[in-house]
Amino acid sequence: MKYASTGSEGEVLPNLLGFTTLAAVQQAETEGSLRAEQALLDELCEDQLFDAAYICEIHRRALAQVYSFAGTYRAVNLSKGGFTFPAAQYLLQSMVQLERETLQTLPPSWPDVVALAADVARIHAELLFIHPFREGNGRTARVLANLMAYKNGSASFRWEKLAEPIHFEQYVQAVQAAGRLDYTPMQQLFTVLLPPE
Repeated sequence: MKYASTGSEGEVLPNLLGFTTLAAVQQAETEGSLRAEQALLDELCEDQLFDAAYICEIHRRALAQVYSFAGTYRAVNLSKGGFTFPAAQYLLQSMVQLERETLQTLPPSWPDVVALAADVARIHAELLFIHPFREGNGRTARVLANLMAYKNGSASFRWEKLAEPIHFEQYVQAVQAAGRLDYTPMQQLFTVLLPPE
């Protein structure tokens, strides 16, 4: 299911490639995300900071060939499946708060994948709840999570597990719980997604 927005777009957002089918757009988004992750992995360094600007850069690199809004916060209000994401007018404030309260407090490394997953789960939940971008929030959050794992010497998270209906439903509920500042559901789910040690 796509999003309902305050704009007038249909199921397929206007895009730079002129695609009119959802499958074609999603394929382009997937390919862009894979390219962005590889390029950012090649540039990853020990002292890499994961801040709001870096998150925007992930989004820009992943989707710049698809959308003119790549790398910028959304200007429309969104809802999905009866759930309304935070209003667009509060996105900058929300991202500043996420950076100050969470991103800036990250350690330079984690002692093990369990500690890594706890921090990644919180950031992931917050990003998906805030939903800062018009499209590509999940892809951006997954690339960020993988880059955090790579920085710590781990493999990528096992995102394919989210294709299982039970885990996907837990995922949706965990994002909604983040809106109540309850990160436990996402942290529990991330134990399933943990990269192998």
